[in-house]
Amino acid sequence: MTLHPFRVDDLPAMPWKNGGGVTREIVCQPPGAGMDDFDWRVSIAHIGSDGPFSTFPGVDRVITLLNGGGVHLQSSEGHVDHLLDTPLAPFAFAGEAPIHARLLQGDCHDFNVMTRRATCSASLQVVRGVCNWPAASQGLFMAVQGHWELEGELCEHLSPQQGLWWTHASLAWQLRPQSADATLLALNLHSHKL
Repeated sequence: MTLHPFRVDDLPAMPWKNGGGVTREIVCQPPGAGMDDFDWRVSIAHIGSDGPFSTFPGVDRVITLLNGGGVHLQSSEGHVDHLLDTPLAPFAFAGEAPIHARLLQGDCHDFNVMTRRATCSASLQVVRGVCNWPAASQGLFMAVQGHWELEGELCEHLSPQQGLWWTHASLAWQLRPQSADATLLALNLHSHKL
């Protein structure tokens, strides 16, 4: 079992191809995979200007506003028309949708989960209280606010903007907030491979 801790501020920032923002990649699996062949990928994006999202055919996406004024997401064919303006309210959409993002009130930061539809799916929840988190062979936690104690095979502690992820180990956790404002993003990945 290997846990991979991370701090958001330590993640390298990569500019978008269109120059409209910056992405900090947390994890991309399997190891060595790129943007065309990953099974799942988690990142934090800084959106600094209006513009199109990159399309990812065959990929399901979940985007969650972390902070800032949010964005209006619209697809050209009309299937997506969503105001992403409430922090910590995940929104799911198909990666092949031609999405245009328009900033509502200044820049913003978003938590992004992408899963290749043929190989896996994601369960993302916002946790604010004590929670028995079900076992999964791949997953990720990120403390958005407050401090957390994660009790599993090991006891882990997360401060704000810290997290951890794992693969190849079926881990169940008890998630315990250590402060009144504590908020945690909790993600399990479910493989469809035989």
